[in-house]
Order: sequence, then structure tokens, then C-alpha cells
Amino acid sequence: MPDDDLQSRLTAVHERFAEIDRALAEPALAADQVRLRDLMRERAKLAPTQEKAAERAVVGADLDAARTMLAEADADSRGWIRDEVVRLEARLAELEGEIRILLLPRDPRDDRGVVVEVRAGAGGDEAALFAADLVRMYARYAERRGWKAEMLNSSETGIGGFKEVSLGIEGESVYSRLRFESGVHRVQRVPETEASGRIHTSTATVAVMTDADEVELDIRPEDLEIDTYRSSGAGGQHVNRTESAIRITHKPTGMVVTCQDERSQIKNRAKAMKVLRARLYDMQVQERDRQIASDRRAQVGTGERSERIRTYNFPQNRLSEERIDLTLYHLREILDGALDEVLDPLIAEDQARRLRGAEAR
Repeated sequence: MPDDDLQSRLTAVHERFAEIDRALAEPALAADQVRLRDLMRERAKLAPTQEKAAERAVVGADLDAARTMLAEADADSRGWIRDEVVRLEARLAELEGEIRILLLPRDPRDDRGVVVEVRAGAGGDEAALFAADLVRMYARYAERRGWKAEMLNSSETGIGGFKEVSLGIEGESVYSRLRFESGVHRVQRVPETEASGRIHTSTATVAVMTDADEVELDIRPEDLEIDTYRSSGAGGQHVNRTESAIRITHKPTGMVVTCQDERSQIKNRAKAMKVLRARLYDMQVQERDRQIASDRRAQVGTGERSERIRTYNFPQNRLSEERIDLTLYHLREILDGALDEVLDPLIAEDQARRLRGAEAR
């Protein structure tokens, strides 16, 4: 964005920040906890920009003073003053780049929790085991960031793998970080059952969908067909005695969600509705995005081996992020939750792309 536009945006941020501080100082605000919470959240979002703007003003003033000194300096002093001018110019440019990123429009979904759906793709049992590895990676990553992760639904294969898993994750900036995980993930490794030591290639697909509040979606009771049945799989005798599993069919879309992870029918129904709302909301958002810009959202794909956003190569302990040509050689640490090393470059690339788009307008 042009410098004039940058300054006007910073002025608006400063004025809004001051306005929020004045509102927070009002004694009557303590009685309105909802407004207090909203103001505190808005202030927290504006604070990094406000801090960078204040530093920019200081660096800019120091740079002006250094340039004046350089123009009046004698030969003995000119060298170190010129070095100071160069340093301050570099810091000012760095600050303005950081501020431009902070001023990029935020996706309203950034602070929402998500439902992460992982499904085994091509590769049979090995794909199901890989799906389990991905679920564990996301759960461990959530733990590292202090997020709350909860298994919403799962379909096990009996050998420690999953045909399909839904994982609910809540916390600060969850969607803004995990949204880049949507797509086909490919694994290359030697299965434990492979006697010849031949490397197999398998896939799993990941879909990251934001939570939807009940008020955002008009899900009419008459549009739902809810069935109960006896759970299967692990769980002892209980699963054979009670019809605690839930199957919800959304008749207008044909979407089906099942949940049998809990012993309580009520809990299974609540989890199934959470997944259904997330899927329907994601469908609604995708349709809106297609109408705005057909290329805005990358699709998950079919799960074929040739389609991928990332490759996990176990023999070489290598992770290859195909979208930004990133290669890392500590795969096992990443699968143990050290995912920031992959996500930070993806976020930086996305910010750079959006900045180029803003500057082109």
C-alpha cells in the first residue's frame, strides 16, 4: 500500500486504540461483561500494530536527526554517522513491512476453533495407519500450543489405524494456523508387514473446517433424520448392550455423520451435531468463496497418490512441503507436533502473496 495510505491506516488504528482505552476506563463498563470482553479482544488485536507504529515514529525521528547530522558532519565523523543512517533506514523498512502485514484484512474465521477431518486415502491399511499418525501430530501440536483437542468421531481399522477421524480443536488463532493443512498428504515408508523392504506410497486427506455456532446455520429439526444403533469396536460389554451410537442424516444435502465414541447417547449426539454444523458451514463458506473468486480456496482432492500438498518420507527422515518448495530433515520431530517449522513459512508466503495483491490494486 502507498505510504499515504499506510499513514492513514495507522492513524485510524491509533484513534481506535485510544477510543477503546477511554471506554475501558469507564466505571460502568464493569457491569457489561460481554462488551468488556469484546473491547479487550479488539484491543489485543490492535496492540501489535500500535506498538510497531510507535517504534516506527521513533526510528523515523532518529533517522531524520541522523541525516541532518550527516549533512553537517566533518570528514572524521561522516563514516559512523553514515553507518547509523543505513542501519536506521533498514530498520524503518523492516518495520513498515511488518506493519503492512499486520494491516492485512483478517479472515473472520481466524480465531475460531476447527474440526479437522482426516481420512485414509490410497494405500489400504498403510493409509489408515498414516491417518492415525496425522491425527496424533495435530493432537500433539495442539498440546504444544496450549489448545484443547477432543476426538469427536473415529472409525478404526483394528490395527491401530483410522478410516476416518474428526478432531475438534479450540484455542487462540487455531484456524489461522491450521487452515493450510487442508489437502492430500502423502507418505513413503516401508510397512512393518513388508518382508522385502519395499517402500510403499500411501495418502490421507485432511479437511480443516471452522466451528459454526447454532445461530449461523438454520438447521431445521425436520431436515434431520436421527438413528440410534449399537456401538461396535472397543468398549467392552457396554457397547453390545445399549444403543448409544448416533447417525444423523441431513436430508437436504444427504450429508451423514456418525458418532459412537462416547457411552452416552446424548454426548454422541452433541459431537455428531458439532461435526455436522462444521461441515455445513464449510460447504456454505466454500460456495460463497467460489462466487467471490473461484481460485480462492484449494480443494482437498481425491486422495490419489499423484495429488499432494506434502510428502512424508520415512527412509530419508524428510518432509517436503510441495506448495512452497520447503524440505526439512527431521520428520519424526514434526510428526511429534513440531509443526510450526512447516506452518510459519506457509503463513509467511501467504502474507507475501496478499501483500503483492494489495500493492497491485
